[in-house]
Amino acid sequence: MSTTFDSPGTTVAQRIAQALPRLSRSHRQVADYVLEHPLQVATLPIDELAAVVGVSVATANRFARALDFDGYATFRAELVRGFEPLVAPVERLRGNLERPTTVAEVFATALDESRRNIDATRQTLDYAACEAAVERIGKARSVYIGGFGASAWLAGLLQHGLDGSCSDVRMLSSVSGVTHAARTLMHAGPQDVFIGLTFPRYLTDTISLAQIARSQGCAVIALTDRPSSPLAPLADVALFCQTETSYRPNCETSVLALIEALTSAVSLRAPDPVHSAGRILHAVRPWLHGANGLPRISGLDTGAAGHDKTTTDASAATGAGKRKKKASR
Repeated sequence: MSTTFDSPGTTVAQRIAQALPRLSRSHRQVADYVLEHPLQVATLPIDELAAVVGVSVATANRFARALDFDGYATFRAELVRGFEPLVAPVERLRGNLERPTTVAEVFATALDESRRNIDATRQTLDYAACEAAVERIGKARSVYIGGFGASAWLAGLLQHGLDGSCSDVRMLSSVSGVTHAARTLMHAGPQDVFIGLTFPRYLTDTISLAQIARSQGCAVIALTDRPSSPLAPLADVALFCQTETSYRPNCETSVLALIEALTSAVSLRAPDPVHSAGRILHAVRPWLHGANGLPRISGLDTGAAGHDKTTTDASAATGAGKRKKKASR
């Protein structure tokens, strides 16, 4: 029976294969479930595994012993061994739920964790890497951004932050899926930059897109949590931020803080940041509450729209002159 998790769970899978001929029917029932769902089993205590498989707790424990483990706890520890980054958030949450706490305590803990993660990110940040990232983004013809799962929302904020400073920023995570993202990246080249965002639990979509970007000669910038991240070896520049948290897989606050720092630096390095900010304000002005009374931004011309405004002003001035001349007759 094949499973996509054979590598991390090789020892358990081999033991099951060796013991299969002598396993009872109920033990084979447990074995089938373990081979099909090794990651899920790695997060289940013995009573929950027994319930989901439909056997007794004693049968689940005897199954572990039939594989020459001391008991279910040892069996589960061996299964977990290759999945630590994946199951860690589940185990932390399980441990936290076992300790009674109040809503106020959860709020305080979450906010303290966000502060600690931002502080740790700031203390360990490689500012030479930050400089290199800003320089590459500023010089890029096009900036491609890839992030999936929870990172897709962060990728959207990164695009939003860069859009006012860069001429062409493209989000690769969309409703069209990763295959369309791969097709889009085929237009990338040495003049472009790919920015990938992935954190535990790392998603293969982002890693695959980074590999495509590299094959196209595109520079790769990684926003991830540590040098051992699968995205880090693919990156020309890597920016790391700490994302540890008790209640969720990752703390996104520190990632957002890093994104805001990066986009701020790119904005300030842009050729004319004040002009760019003015153009953005001009573009969104019709949708800003109470913005109709704002004065026109001096020296801001926005192409055809600016031409229409100039023409309107000139026509108004000409009309006023004619009326004044007529009145003087």
